[in-house]
Amino acid sequence: MRIRSRRRRAVAVISGAVMSALLLAGCSFGGTVEPDLPAQVDGSFPDETIQQLTDAVTHAMGTTGSSGAIVGVWAPWSGSWVTGLGTQRPDGGGEVTADLRFRGGKITRAMTCDILYGVAADGKVQLGDSITEYVAGVPDLKDVSLLELCDGTSGIGSYAGQLYASWITNPGRDWDPRYLASFGLGQPRSTEPGAAYRDSDAGYVLLGLAMQRATGASAAELLQTYVADPLGLDATELGDLPSDGALQGGQSVNNAEGALDCAQPVDLTAASGSSGFTDAGVVTDIEDLGRYVQALASGALVTDDDRFASPLPVSADGPTWYTADGGALMAGSLVGQYGKVPGYITAAFADAKSGLTVAVVLNNSAADGAVGEYLAWELAAIASKAPAAEGETVPEAGLPWTPEQYHDAISAAAVCTPPAAE
Repeated sequence: MRIRSRRRRAVAVISGAVMSALLLAGCSFGGTVEPDLPAQVDGSFPDETIQQLTDAVTHAMGTTGSSGAIVGVWAPWSGSWVTGLGTQRPDGGGEVTADLRFRGGKITRAMTCDILYGVAADGKVQLGDSITEYVAGVPDLKDVSLLELCDGTSGIGSYAGQLYASWITNPGRDWDPRYLASFGLGQPRSTEPGAAYRDSDAGYVLLGLAMQRATGASAAELLQTYVADPLGLDATELGDLPSDGALQGGQSVNNAEGALDCAQPVDLTAASGSSGFTDAGVVTDIEDLGRYVQALASGALVTDDDRFASPLPVSADGPTWYTADGGALMAGSLVGQYGKVPGYITAAFADAKSGLTVAVVLNNSAADGAVGEYLAWELAAIASKAPAAEGETVPEAGLPWTPEQYHDAISAAAVCTPPAAE
């Protein structure tokens, strides 16, 4: 058993505590923090690469019953592709465009960790503080630190599996974060804190509550201060989707005959973001999502070298190149997150060395959220082989999978039948 002991380490966030304190005082730096990545060449990918990327996304749309998708792929040495595909609803509703906003899902976890590191840099918490110092009513968690909540090593369980059906049937309900967390806390702890990774939405909700208590600011204000403002993410916030300018999201449910009705998903665009809070409650758009994950991978916001220094396996039987740390997932050289919330399946990953970045959202959440991750990895594998533009060189380092592997994985996870042409 491995138990990590980095509970009292030093932290540097953005340019240090002075900048963070100014941000909390209300100053805006207008997006002055830049991800440290290779310069992106102007222009699009070659037509052949775009066709491969398009085919991959439309295949995933078909298997998930998604009428629309938004995708961004950036390969600094070759080109970029940012587009909307399909329609807002299966029966039409207008074309999907790349500027629409959507619910970002579990990328919120990494942002919540950014907040933790920022608040620690301000001296308002220490990473090794017990969660019980900030959240009342959880005395049995005295041995769980704020850092372990961020890293996903608290051993605490999750609530989504127990409440997801209620989110679909009662999408407008306002969910109290303590109530959400109670469902995860009611499950047996899997390991001692720090010993192993466990996917825990309740852990990130507790971390958000702790940050609110430590600072006196709301979670939405903290995300704006430590993440959105420094990076200039104008479309990113914690809360509900706007009434206009949003990608319409839904979920296919069983019809009267007990079969999944892929043609008429339940509209969940207006579902309350409170079901995700600081685990999965962020709203964003594809450009912001791509820029954020580039900042995450390159350490643009959090400059603590230890954040991703001790990754742990996501699962005991998973590939050795797939690990978790610091609120993020590491897939080979890629750093990011994925997941689903009512109406949307989202994923985003970036490689700090090559600058390769992929962000994608599908607008039907009937399938397993892992489909988003599989699609991001398939797109990354395609783009990693994109030819170099004039004067550029294709990076030597590759990914430990092929596009075909995750194309097949998406087919295996299908809940709807892809179009006949597929």
